[in-house]
Amino acid sequence: MLIQSALVALCATAVAALKPLKIDGRRFVDDDGNALQIVGMAYQPGGSAGYNPKSGEDPLSHKEQCLRDAALMQVLGVNAIRVYNLDPDINHDECASIFNAAGMYMMIDVNSPLPGEAITSFEPWTSYFAEYLNRTFAIVEAFSNYPNTLLFFSGNEIINDLPSAEFVPPYMRAITRDLKNYIKNNIDRQIPVGYSAADVRDVLWDTYNYVACALDGEEDDMSRADFFALNSYSWCGDKATFESSTFVDLVEGLKDTPIPVFFSEYGCNETPDRYWHETQSIYGEDMYNVFSGGVVYEWTQEKNDYGLVEVGKEETQILDDYNRLKEQLGKIEWEDVQSLKTNGDHDFVECAPKLIKAKGFMNNFTLPDLPPGASKLINNGIKPKPSGKIVDIDSWDVSLAVVDSKGNAIKDLAVVPLEEVNWNGKNDIETGSADSSQSGDDDEDGAIMSMPVIWAAILPAVAMLFA
Repeated sequence: MLIQSALVALCATAVAALKPLKIDGRRFVDDDGNALQIVGMAYQPGGSAGYNPKSGEDPLSHKEQCLRDAALMQVLGVNAIRVYNLDPDINHDECASIFNAAGMYMMIDVNSPLPGEAITSFEPWTSYFAEYLNRTFAIVEAFSNYPNTLLFFSGNEIINDLPSAEFVPPYMRAITRDLKNYIKNNIDRQIPVGYSAADVRDVLWDTYNYVACALDGEEDDMSRADFFALNSYSWCGDKATFESSTFVDLVEGLKDTPIPVFFSEYGCNETPDRYWHETQSIYGEDMYNVFSGGVVYEWTQEKNDYGLVEVGKEETQILDDYNRLKEQLGKIEWEDVQSLKTNGDHDFVECAPKLIKAKGFMNNFTLPDLPPGASKLINNGIKPKPSGKIVDIDSWDVSLAVVDSKGNAIKDLAVVPLEEVNWNGKNDIETGSADSSQSGDDDEDGAIMSMPVIWAAILPAVAMLFA
């Protein structure tokens, strides 16, 4: 579209770069105190099969694919992606640079589903060894130089029921300790490390208390999670509400958190269509004083049927769930949401057995010693060290074929690079219309209606091009 092309031209000379963020209280902030509400997307094209070290490929190794996906995510207003399974030994510079220019931070899991590359939920001592830690440190090294690397997940749903809570918790804290010490000793900036939990209420609150408390009450305890995230799918169907989904209970339970909390996955698909009404609570007064946003699950359509786009051999098609999400995000007053500040300090709770309520959940906070050989890695760094850097992209135009939800070709699709912003607006393209009978009317041209400050500054300049 002409407007979208004009935006590309306007921004073409800018060196797009996100500001590295840090944690201040319960917010992710830049050096000026501007806070980020995460508008995230789970990004693992190909599912777990998309990571195969033997192939030399992973989700962030395909430049043209990243260009396509970043451009389509810009239409939604995504400002962060979560990537689960990555190979530290291959180059990610182009994809990292594309998402950086598109205004999107990267949230990186250090584990993978392959043997020896994650802590097991049972008998964790059998998987906690120096070679495993070396692999997690390699992920840190590979992504730490990118300014848009926001955080690292030390684990994902390692505890998902009471049996898995019997022995695992100390190892969860140990991995966080080891990663934070490695970053402190070897990385130029202190990238946050935290945990992504399953929203299983039998173990959720004990999991939070276990990873978020501070040994001896010390805020700088290296085994304490810097943030807490949860994968929650309790908001299901068109009739669900803040109360019926029990999201209200999450806010009540985490209202005094001293660290950032956010959804590392959300988007229940128990019904054929997802209407994304939960976004109004996540980015509204119901939740934004406690939660720092969330991550939609997930980008590409896989066997589990959670996708927003379907990648075929010849083309990628926008799905109706994408359009319904676009409509809901378009209703949010982003200028208000992204101007939130840290809302007061909250005290860290000292670790103690009394914090753990469920019978059978480990309540001992004695952590395992480093495995043989790990201390040398943490003190001196791994060898060889993977290293990434932001690189120039020769063209922002998308070369891969994309069609809207009705099968019509989307033309002139491109990433719009933006300078130093915490949330970017949109590519002004038509992606098709969702069924609005349940989810509200779309605007006339199908474009997302929200407009943060950066776009308020850009659009007057665009208007001059048509004068």
